[in-house]
Amino acid sequence: MDHPVSVLYLEHDGKVLLVDSDGNGPQLPVMNNVGNTKFRFPSPEEASRLGFAWEEKNNFQILGYKVTKAHPMIEWPEDWAWKDECISDDSVHPIAREAIYRSIHRLVSKVMVLNNDGKVLMGKIERGHFVGHWTLPGGYMDHDEDPATGCVRETLEEMGIEIVLDDDAPIVTQRIFTNEGISFVSFTYKAEWNGDNSQIKLKENEISDFAWFSQTEALSRAVSGFDITALKHL
Repeated sequence: MDHPVSVLYLEHDGKVLLVDSDGNGPQLPVMNNVGNTKFRFPSPEEASRLGFAWEEKNNFQILGYKVTKAHPMIEWPEDWAWKDECISDDSVHPIAREAIYRSIHRLVSKVMVLNNDGKVLMGKIERGHFVGHWTLPGGYMDHDEDPATGCVRETLEEMGIEIVLDDDAPIVTQRIFTNEGISFVSFTYKAEWNGDNSQIKLKENEISDFAWFSQTEALSRAVSGFDITALKHL
């Protein structure tokens, strides 16, 4: 199936526009269908022929193809495809399926652990996105996990300590870090812990060191945009 070099990923409240190889749409996939590739995202020219405007959000590259994420300026398109059904239909082009997969938010839960001196606990990372840098405790949330539970679990796993969160609402931040277009959403909480440093047991092969930093020092050492935004609220 021929595929345009540049396509539009048009999404409106869970619905996406698919077209056939001639640019005709909307087309509907069948969940769990196995068949020849026949549906894809439209090119900007093909979308223009359908008679509506759109607002560009961002763009990213997939195997040399440019994908522009955009919101169509129309009422909710009931006759478009559900994005969740596109992922599991082999008749939908891999570029469209990969773009939809990348657009699903990755959820992260973190915590600012403070002691009586107002210092912030941070760990030096050995794996993941920020190897060799200092970050707040936390990580990916489990599929069925509340963010307030996730950061407590992650702190226990990474630092070996049990914490109780403050009643403050979490700081919620969203960012796309790379040109792959993957969006992360972070929930960062606050907690107090005044135990002895001997109680801290670092997770092997993940956290190489820990330290208590003043709020100014923590902010200067933080590299994660999520951590920086949260620490500015202290």
